Amino acid sequence: MTAFPADDGAGATVLLVDDNPTNRYVLGAYLRRAGHEVVEAEDGAAALELLRGSPDLPELAVIDVRLPDMTGFEVCELVKADPRTARLPVIHVSASAISVTDRAQGLNRGADAYLTEPVAPNELLATVAAVLRYARARQRAETLAGRLSLLNSVTLDFYHADDVADLAARAARGARRMFGTDALVVVRTAEDGLVQMIGTQDGAEPAVAAEPPERFAREVMRLQSRADAGVRLEMVPAGRLAGTDPLTGGTRALAVASARVKGTGSTAGVVLPQDALGDDDHEVLTQLAHACALSLEALRSYREEHALALVLQRTFLPASLPASPLAELAVRYLPASQTAEIGGDFYEALPVAGGLLLAVGDVAGHSLDAAVVMGEIRHALRAYALEGHGPDAVLSHLDRLLVQVDSPVGATLCVALVEESGQAVQVANAGHLPLAVRNPGEKAFFVHDHGPMLGLGLPHPPAVRVPVRPGTQLVMVTDGLLERRGGDLDEAMARMAEVLSDAAEDAEDICELLLARFPPDGQDDVALMAARLL
Repeated sequence: MTAFPADDGAGATVLLVDDNPTNRYVLGAYLRRAGHEVVEAEDGAAALELLRGSPDLPELAVIDVRLPDMTGFEVCELVKADPRTARLPVIHVSASAISVTDRAQGLNRGADAYLTEPVAPNELLATVAAVLRYARARQRAETLAGRLSLLNSVTLDFYHADDVADLAARAARGARRMFGTDALVVVRTAEDGLVQMIGTQDGAEPAVAAEPPERFAREVMRLQSRADAGVRLEMVPAGRLAGTDPLTGGTRALAVASARVKGTGSTAGVVLPQDALGDDDHEVLTQLAHACALSLEALRSYREEHALALVLQRTFLPASLPASPLAELAVRYLPASQTAEIGGDFYEALPVAGGLLLAVGDVAGHSLDAAVVMGEIRHALRAYALEGHGPDAVLSHLDRLLVQVDSPVGATLCVALVEESGQAVQVANAGHLPLAVRNPGEKAFFVHDHGPMLGLGLPHPPAVRVPVRPGTQLVMVTDGLLERRGGDLDEAMARMAEVLSDAAEDAEDICELLLARFPPDGQDDVALMAARLL
């Protein structure tokens, strides 16, 4: 894309195409005296070859209509048909094709202006100035629109950042996309005042700048601290900032856009070579810095909110697992890392009169409502189990409870009672993933019998009694361990059975193995309980 000067009156490079040397000399002399640079071609083929081979296109073409190899109209059409030169303005000049029909044909076939010879110098120069003025304004508008569109996509990309360094890298990559030059991004976090600087070098992927640039980075932050407003743009002469300038080595002036979120210490600065910016780019650059600072603050707020959510979520779960002569227990609970909302996954292990009750459940959704329902179900589960109800009766009571309190969300729950004799496990399942069982020396299998999820007011079938013996392993999970977008849950369960068939006996080792084979994707909570019967 041709870079048009911001000054509409500045000289331009003009391609002059005419087979008559005298005409080229006269028209070229007019243009050169007006401050333009002129490149010449004597026919259409030479002009097209010059345009194809030139890395820097002229800003304007003045083309005679009568050429020895093709008409100027045809040359203009070929220029406008090539995406690389389609925006090149064309002025036709002719001493013979001067009728209204000729002029109309030239304009209809793509020319931007049409002059007849002899042409007065002031008319030629005025026409050139008018065409350049329009072309440069259009180019600036298109460039600005393109950069604003990129600003939108770059800003949206900020919100995928995992941490401060990732955010700075995304900002540096975005600045390079927008302005076509290497960039530095300096960020300071509100909570600890840490300053990090990430930069692109020679178009490479963003990385921490070589040589610790602490003084330079802090100088960038110091420029922002002088601003009364939240956003500041400053042009800094070459070598004026203290410390090593890793962007240009101190050889070029810098444009430093910095922004601070008011009321916090979250600050971001974007540094570019000053000569990479046009007059219309300053506001875009400050908007980029501002968006980066806001994203930095959002990232900080998210981390605080997520930490608070985790603390609150933990209060709804058992503080520890009970010691039992019936089974060795292990549990893992991994809250979703990609949301600050509270999830509804829960587990319970409770010695009761008939043995040892184990349960894993999942309340639908991630919200405070889900967490409240989860807490209600868990506490009611304990109460019903301690009253001596069996697994299926516990599910029936819980379902009735949710219907009576008009719960806003439903839940799934698998309950397993290890009988006091240690010879069987009673399993009742309300729409949850099935219990996995592996007897010593045998392949793992699932207890697929289940009833409806809780909260629908539907009857629940009797519990299934599964024979077991010492050394039998029981595993209960929530869908966050196995379910993936675009994946097949049945296939994941089959793989889980294969993994368990070759697992070690220790319950802790089973949990670690499953998490290693099915690494959580951070989109959902994971509750995992393993038991080895004694």
